[in-house]
Amino acid sequence: MKASAFYRVIASSLIAGEPTVDLANERLTRTLGRHWRWVRPLAERYVKTFSGHTRPHRREVCEFLRKDQHFQEARAKYRKEIRIEHWLTESELMQPAPAAADWNLPRIESVGALAQWLALDVTDLLWLADLKGLASKLNRPLLQHYHYRILPKASGRLRLIEIPKPRLKDVQRQILFHILNKVPPHPAAHGFVKGRAIQTFVAPHVGRHVVLRMDLQDFFATFPAARIAAFFRTAGYPEPVADLLGGLCTTTAPRSLWAKSASDYGFEHVYQARDTYSRPHLPQGAPTSPALANACAYRMDCRLAGLARSAGAEYTRYADDLAFSGHEFFAKRVDRFSIHVAAILLEEGFSVNHRKTRIMRQGVRQHLAGIVANERMNVARTDFDRLKATLTNCLRHGPGTQNRQVHPEFRSHLAGRVAFFESINPARGQRLRSIFEQIQWR
Repeated sequence: MKASAFYRVIASSLIAGEPTVDLANERLTRTLGRHWRWVRPLAERYVKTFSGHTRPHRREVCEFLRKDQHFQEARAKYRKEIRIEHWLTESELMQPAPAAADWNLPRIESVGALAQWLALDVTDLLWLADLKGLASKLNRPLLQHYHYRILPKASGRLRLIEIPKPRLKDVQRQILFHILNKVPPHPAAHGFVKGRAIQTFVAPHVGRHVVLRMDLQDFFATFPAARIAAFFRTAGYPEPVADLLGGLCTTTAPRSLWAKSASDYGFEHVYQARDTYSRPHLPQGAPTSPALANACAYRMDCRLAGLARSAGAEYTRYADDLAFSGHEFFAKRVDRFSIHVAAILLEEGFSVNHRKTRIMRQGVRQHLAGIVANERMNVARTDFDRLKATLTNCLRHGPGTQNRQVHPEFRSHLAGRVAFFESINPARGQRLRSIFEQIQWR
């Protein structure tokens, strides 16, 4: 047997069971057909290396075996005698990391069990997960699992909205409801979290001497498929199951998508977007992406929250918007503090959109996510006046004259904006509501 195949078999035997010395020793003995004196010490070194962490990837265990000096010496000494006697075919067991032990997730320990849990055939499961990215290599939209929409940003960069088709969306919703919703988010995360909203994101920063706002660049696309699969392994799922769950929740945008866009949006921005989205990533538009982004950003939130506490500041995050605030002690150190934040974000794999970084002291309008936070939460005066003028013109001249952006549900659009103003400033919101209720809708 070739060395690479031998390593893979030994690695599979070690990963399959719980990371205990006795079980690892038993499985290796069964695989090799006899009890070698060097097997138990190898099991002890394996457990010491990987116990208490995320279930290792098989290639990580193979690398461990290649670097293990005692294992290499035993293999060289008994090369003609060591052979694989039994192939262990039973499914790997759930092995949640210590932090995930209380999440109470559904037990799925094989590819067949995952297909059954999702009410799919195994072939359909493999097609939807598309681990080899075949759909992105074909210029055939009917065979792709997503609808795509390119949106230009104010900076000139491009954002790609990737909306899963109905069958994949149903699968993702099941993963969201039965797995991801059981994963507790960090207390600082307020975006896409039940019971939290923009108001809870802004509230800790009201009335502070200084507010620091920072923005992450290409937030969802920053999370690669390998990171998502690693999260599912942290949750305890065996490697084949974790890889498929990761494949169902990530995608690769077809490069052909950008062929006709260069002349419309500029070659530089198109090439930049193509490079960003042509690697497996979290799609902005999938129901699972916000929860997965929050889960995978947990360590970043822990580090930033700790850094904020050391500087006497508060920290909250709403998706890709980061907010820090404090009083005199923090105000004197905010410039240097922002550099430390950027360094942590870089170490965690994120990029800061420095053009959107703002240090807002009490003498200027301190605004976060469209809400003013100087003395109390409020809406910007210009936003209030603009919406009031729109509602007034709808009342005087008819709603059709004001729907300049051709919203398909213009009434619902305005009702939503009025409700948002009411939730921030009830007094101002009621004034807008009284005008809205007088409009004659046809």
